[in-house]
Amino acid sequence: MNHIGKLFQLNIFGESHGNCVGILLDGVPAGIPLKEEDFYLDLSRRKAGGIGTTPRIEPDEIQLETGVFQGHTTGGAILIRFLNTNVKSKDYTKLLDQPRPSHADFVANEKYKGYQDYRGGGFFSGRLTLGIVSAGVVAKKILKNASFQTEIINLGGKTKKEEFQSILEEVAKKQDSIGGIVQIKVNQLPIGLGEPYFDSLESTIAHLLFSVGGVKGVSFGIGFEGASLLGSEFNDCIMDQKGTTQTNHNGGINGGISNGNEIVVHAFVKPTPSIGLPQRTYNKRTEQVEELRIEGRHDSAIIVRAQVVLEACVAIALADAALLDKAYK
Repeated sequence: MNHIGKLFQLNIFGESHGNCVGILLDGVPAGIPLKEEDFYLDLSRRKAGGIGTTPRIEPDEIQLETGVFQGHTTGGAILIRFLNTNVKSKDYTKLLDQPRPSHADFVANEKYKGYQDYRGGGFFSGRLTLGIVSAGVVAKKILKNASFQTEIINLGGKTKKEEFQSILEEVAKKQDSIGGIVQIKVNQLPIGLGEPYFDSLESTIAHLLFSVGGVKGVSFGIGFEGASLLGSEFNDCIMDQKGTTQTNHNGGINGGISNGNEIVVHAFVKPTPSIGLPQRTYNKRTEQVEELRIEGRHDSAIIVRAQVVLEACVAIALADAALLDKAYK
């Protein structure tokens, strides 16, 4: 539901247009240096304002409520909150009758019988990813030496980065949306993180990535492109005593366990469901398929701001695996 993690545990809370959103972290070791300034870089990477992002600008001022004393973690639960200050809830009232295509509006109303907070998507909103990004900052501190490299490698089927800016501008101009693929690479990780079967590193990473709205596909290493290779071509031959491999088609994971090579993860982020173009979809009040024009403020490419969120998800999974590995030892 709203909780995940074995030792590094997260509880996410809030709604898009409610009083606040945030995250409750438990299992964070004591003595880790942590202050509000540590969150600013990753929070700024998630912030709106660029081409393809929503016009809704929030200050996103972090409030470290508990679990930190004199600049270090105490070992207690860490409560992190962000106030919602820039909301326009009236934009969403008509969506009770005419849910947005490919959005959570319809299923949320069916599941929660109309009691859900539908404003801005409620707790299905990307606004809640502020907490995930914040947890990712703490996770990276637990991992210490690990380095992350995250980038968009495919935007609307195009792979040339020099074209991305013009693609975003064109899509925004048309009031449409676009998706693509984010690649996350992680280096300087030890051998042995992850468990076989149900807690394999692929399983825990994918679980967190699929928790982010808009993620529709996850792969590791060469991913689905490996379907065209023979075993003799796919296998990563070991080159030395440290386990360095000649290729990295498995993405740094064997048997669900990190092998010391670079972790490589890909996530497909779908086009933003909320678009400015008119769409014909069912209206429950009139019992007819009618034109829907979505108002409000939305990203035409959620993938732009999602990069740091997906990076945080990978970091959270790795941090939990690192704490489990330390506990076993």
